[in-house]
Amino acid sequence: MKTPRSLLALAACAGLACALPAAFAAAKGGASLPLLREAPAWTLKDVAGNPVRFADFKGKVVVIDFWATWCPPCREEIPGYIELTKKYGKDGLVVIGISLDQGGPGVVRPFAAKSGINYPIVMGDDATVAAFGGVEGIPTTFLIDRDGRIRDKKVGMMATAEYEKKILAILK
Repeated sequence: MKTPRSLLALAACAGLACALPAAFAAAKGGASLPLLREAPAWTLKDVAGNPVRFADFKGKVVVIDFWATWCPPCREEIPGYIELTKKYGKDGLVVIGISLDQGGPGVVRPFAAKSGINYPIVMGDDATVAAFGGVEGIPTTFLIDRDGRIRDKKVGMMATAEYEKKILAILK
């Protein structure tokens, strides 16, 4: 599915998160680690056009990162997600990047290859953004436990070492 044209209207990235247009911004309502809210089911296409389903990661701790190639804070977090995948993938951690790039896979695929991204990248859509309760800015990242419950939502950047503590709280 194509990312909505509303992303072209994006003004600018400032501070720790890139602002998103109203089409992607919906109700707030992040979850902290103790909150048990079911993660939405979704199926999206990866940059090669293959379907990827949230259900494919049942029993894993999943980091869902809404991001875009043009977003400086998003790009800054990628090396940390690469390292976390290397470090904890064997323990059941999966990072999934949901790209909100208007340019589609043709923009994302070469960026992912050049960046050495070692985790699945899928192309986001309005329905998936809405299913997660909206995304006010990017990066917006959800931490989901092995039982499929959202345990944390962060908007903007966070140091890898700090985010790793949250992951470890539910990974082990």
